[in-house]
Amino acid sequence: MKKPKRSGTVARSTHLLDTSTLLWALGSPERLSPRARRLVDAGENIVSVASYWEVVIKVQKGLLTIADVATWWRRATELTAAHVLPIRASHVTALSALPLLHRDPFDRILIAQAVAEGLDFVTNDEPISEYPVRTIW
Repeated sequence: MKKPKRSGTVARSTHLLDTSTLLWALGSPERLSPRARRLVDAGENIVSVASYWEVVIKVQKGLLTIADVATWWRRATELTAAHVLPIRASHVTALSALPLLHRDPFDRILIAQAVAEGLDFVTNDEPISEYPVRTIW
């Protein structure tokens, strides 16, 4: 698969962490594949503000227990040496071009961000490999 060109908005980093990857990196690193763990440990990660949003919703629904989500997010970005990627109009444009293979809106915007930015996507979610994005696990 040919990798899309990067838009130049994210310097140096080449991979976007899925929300599950970020959660496991912080709380259950043994769940990461050896390759994913090496990438996370090396730093220069990218995490999307969409992952922050997803975590907030999961906490509100009682699916995750995090006492102070804002503090958790700050520590998460520090501990993974992550650059935070905002949601841009170009990401929504990329989202509109994606086939509807996966119904999770957070996964879909993360995929669209990876496509628009020309980033690899660090995820163990197998159905995502059907999208035009390079997955790493």
